[in-house]
Amino acid sequence: MDRRYWLLVVLLAAFAAGTELLLWVTRERPNEQTFAGPPRSDYTLTDFTMDALDATGRRTFQVSGPFLARRGDDGSIFVTTPDYLLIDGSGNPWKGKSDSAWVNKDSSVMKLLGHVEMHRQPSGQTRQVDVVTRDLTTWPKDKKMETAAPATIAQQGSILSGVGMRGDLNEKVLELLSDVHSTLQPKSAARKAK
Repeated sequence: MDRRYWLLVVLLAAFAAGTELLLWVTRERPNEQTFAGPPRSDYTLTDFTMDALDATGRRTFQVSGPFLARRGDDGSIFVTTPDYLLIDGSGNPWKGKSDSAWVNKDSSVMKLLGHVEMHRQPSGQTRQVDVVTRDLTTWPKDKKMETAAPATIAQQGSILSGVGMRGDLNEKVLELLSDVHSTLQPKSAARKAK
């Protein structure tokens, strides 16, 4: 073989080695000083009661149940068969149940999953209201809620049902969004029921 051939092979090998060395020298290096520490541990609670407070220290909601699991990666919690308490803008309690619940890390969103029941207890001039639906998303700090599922709102003298519901507990407004049906009870029947 010719000398030029070997010279070309040596030059190509030197060029490849130089390119590899240049890539190695200019590569991005991780910051060796960074220490993030171990991730926060997940935990579970059994037979618990949890109060969520707003910035002023007032309770926005309470949830209790047989089992709570907290996720360490995003700080959210999952509760099985919870009993919960929401407070409306006038301080009236709304008690309820659902199949399960999910609450985000800062307690600004609570999703009540599966079958959901809510009951506002009567007091003074406030009448009892019963709400039955599925998969209800609530914003406890803002006192708002909504669902796309069928919902029934019952109070003395009337039963309303429809598909989709929005509520603002500050304004004491529950709104059915579509396919609304109403059953009204005559006042004479309502007086006999008392």
